[in-house]
Amino acid sequence: MLCIVLSVITPNFLTLTNISVIVKQVSINALLAFGVTFVIITGGIDLSLGSIVAVTGVVAASFAHPDTYPLLVPLAIGLLVGIAFGAFNGFIVTKAKVPSFIVTLGTMTIGRGLALILSKGRPVSNLSDSFNFIGGGSIAGIPLPIILLGVVFIICLLLLKKTTIGRYIYAIGGNEQAAKASGIDVNNIKLFVYTLSGALAALAGIVLASRITTGQPNIGAGFELTAIAAAVIGGTSTSGGVGSITGTLLGALLIGVISNSLDLLNVSSYYQQVIMGAIIIVAVSIDTISRKKGD
Repeated sequence: MLCIVLSVITPNFLTLTNISVIVKQVSINALLAFGVTFVIITGGIDLSLGSIVAVTGVVAASFAHPDTYPLLVPLAIGLLVGIAFGAFNGFIVTKAKVPSFIVTLGTMTIGRGLALILSKGRPVSNLSDSFNFIGGGSIAGIPLPIILLGVVFIICLLLLKKTTIGRYIYAIGGNEQAAKASGIDVNNIKLFVYTLSGALAALAGIVLASRITTGQPNIGAGFELTAIAAAVIGGTSTSGGVGSITGTLLGALLIGVISNSLDLLNVSSYYQQVIMGAIIIVAVSIDTISRKKGD
């Protein structure tokens, strides 16, 4: 319905070029949102996503200069950094029993500081063509970020809906004590979801660094909030136990469509922030009210 209205208001909206732009822009947020969906379903939260995007982008770019290392090196090192951050979050949450909000708030600050330290506060540029192809290239006319988004979507969808781990994730979010009593290793499952969230944030950071052809230490601020908004708008409950990857993708697309349409309508970026904030509040309110009615 929104797309129909926007196509009437702005003739340039429903064009193949603009649709491609929307999906490419959404790909970063969707990758982050997929990861945080797993975390939220278990009853947790991950605020470190934006900083992981920044630090992995800087690290990957540092190893992606022309005629230095094969493409696999910056990709592997960048992903390992994200995995390390996610595993650290999961370890502290499960072993030290520190609330995920506090842990990931701390690693958000750590990640941002490391990105600035490693880059000396400056963008890391002069990247190889093979690295830049990840975010700017296409295969059979389809932009590579869109292909990566599709592949990750299918993997996450199958993982959450068709595997034992997926069933355990829902069980933990629904009732953690009952999950423990039924023999589920809650700590390992939580460690897995935070690690997965870090890995997908790292992938998003690599794609973004490739797309803008630099590793920017200051990029990613607020990305975690947009990702959480996409998950919640897509039906993931902030109380845990409810959510889907398909819903999260639709939530990310909705945010992308709204942001793109506001750009086409020349709405100030300041007002856009207000509108996005209002959308988050409305989405969480609807979720809370619907759960109370269900109870």
